[in-house]
Amino acid sequence: MNKNQWFSDQITPGMIQQYRIDKVLYTGKTEYQAVQFVEMSGLGRCLILDGKIQSSELDEFIYHESLVHVPMLANADPKKVLIAGGGEGATTREVLAHKSVKKVVMVDLDGEVVKMCRKLLPSYHQGSFDDKRLELIHDDAWKYIENTREKFDVIVLDLPEPIDAGPAYKLSTVEFYEMVKSRLAKGGTVSLQSGASAWGNHLCFTAMINTLKQVFPIVRPYDAFIPSYGGTWGFAFASIDVKPVAASKIDGLIKSRISRPLRSFDGVSYQRLFALPKHMRKAISDEKTVITVAKPYLIYKPE
Repeated sequence: MNKNQWFSDQITPGMIQQYRIDKVLYTGKTEYQAVQFVEMSGLGRCLILDGKIQSSELDEFIYHESLVHVPMLANADPKKVLIAGGGEGATTREVLAHKSVKKVVMVDLDGEVVKMCRKLLPSYHQGSFDDKRLELIHDDAWKYIENTREKFDVIVLDLPEPIDAGPAYKLSTVEFYEMVKSRLAKGGTVSLQSGASAWGNHLCFTAMINTLKQVFPIVRPYDAFIPSYGGTWGFAFASIDVKPVAASKIDGLIKSRISRPLRSFDGVSYQRLFALPKHMRKAISDEKTVITVAKPYLIYKPE
C-alpha cells in the first residue's frame, strides 16, 4: 500500500467500497491474522484485519457506545464486566466510563494486535489499558469462558463474525452462548455485535439473533448506521431475567452513572437503535437457522 493507492473493502461478494489511503502506519501478520493500520481519507486511522475494516476514527464511537451502553444501563449495578475481544481498547473505554465498575476482564486472543492498538490507536483506548480496574488476558474466549468460575454482571462480546476458515466461527454458536449464560450473575446482561444488518447483507445477523433465542429468554436485536461498514450494523441484547431499560430513563441514567459525556448515545438515539424496519423484523421472525459447532454459519472469506 502507498498513499496513491485505494483500499477496497469487500462488503459482499458483489459489492465493495473504496477509500483513498493517505498513510500506511503498519502492515504485517500475527500468528492469527493479517494486520494493517492505515490512515484513510474520510476515516482517519483504521484497524484492518484480514482485509476488513474493523474500526475507524470517524465512527468507532457510534459502534462502541451502541455495543456497551445498552447492556450496562440495563443492569441495575454493574460492578464486574467481561469483554471478549475488543482489541482496540475502545470497548473497555466505554465500560470503564461507568462509575459503578470495579473490575473489567478483557479477553483477546491476539496479544500482538492489542499491543499495536495500544501504540497506534491512542484516540480509541484513551488510556483504558492503564486503568487499574482492567485485567487483560490473552486467550481464546471459548477457553476462558469454559474454564472460569467467575460470574459477571455484564458480558460484552466484541468478537469477529464467523468468517469462513477464521478462528472465531465457534463463538456464534448455541454451545458458546450456553457457556456465556452460565457466567452471568443474577440480573446479568449481555450484548454482542451481530454482523451486518443492511438489507440484502443481513443473513448472518438474523441467524445469530435466532441462535441467541435458543439460549436466552430475553433477546432484543438492534442496529446502528456505521459509515465505514457501508451500512447498518447489527447488535443484540440478551438476558435471562432483565429487559432493556425504557428510553425515557436513558438520559437520567447517563447523567447519574457515566463519568463523561457521550458522543452518540442518548435517549433519542436509543429509540432509533431498537426501531428496526418492518422487513427486518419479519426476516428475524421468519429465520430458522440455528448456529452450532457442527453446523456453523460461515460468511464468505474476503478475497
